[in-house]
Parts: sequence; structure tokens; C-alpha cells
Amino acid sequence: MLQPIVHYGIHFGLPLLVALLIYRKIWIKAYTIMILGMLIDLDHLLANPMFDPNRCSINFHPLHSYYAIIIYLVLLIPKQTRILGLGLVIHIIADIVDCSLM
Repeated sequence: MLQPIVHYGIHFGLPLLVALLIYRKIWIKAYTIMILGMLIDLDHLLANPMFDPNRCSINFHPLHSYYAIIIYLVLLIPKQTRILGLGLVIHIIADIVDCSLM
């Protein structure tokens, strides 16, 4: 019962907190861009079964691979891609926490 609350709390709450604290003047735009980071879950469509509550997404799905995570971390460096990178890294953090609660 705690796992989905923590998982989705990080997915939606942490980007909102980051947007409000760091990007006050453009918080709606920043939050929207970070939430778009959830689109990496489209790689779940390639899995069979598509959803398995006992499967860890990290390094199972292509957009959750260690190689992809390195790219997401690199996106944090340039100012132009930082908000997107934050959204993707926060998504990965949520999935890592999710895996640790299994």
C-alpha cells in the first residue's frame, strides 16, 4: 500500500517541489517539462507482460537502462536541457525507490 503512494508522490510531488523552489518564475513550464519525463514509460509497451508489479524497471526497459540513465544525467549539465534532465532523473529516482520497496 505504501509503495504506490511513495512512487507517485515522487513522480508528481518532487517535480512540483523542484519547480516551485528553483524555477519560481516559470514553475508551470518547468513542472510541465519535468512531468513529460514520464513519457519514458512508453518503453513498458515493449514488455510482455506490459505491467508486472514485481518487476524492477531499472535496466529492464530500454529507456530505463543504465546507458539511458547516463544520458539523463548528462542532460543536467547544459542549462538548455537541465529541466528535462531533472524530470528524467526524478523519474528514475522514483523507479529506484520503487524497486527498493519491492
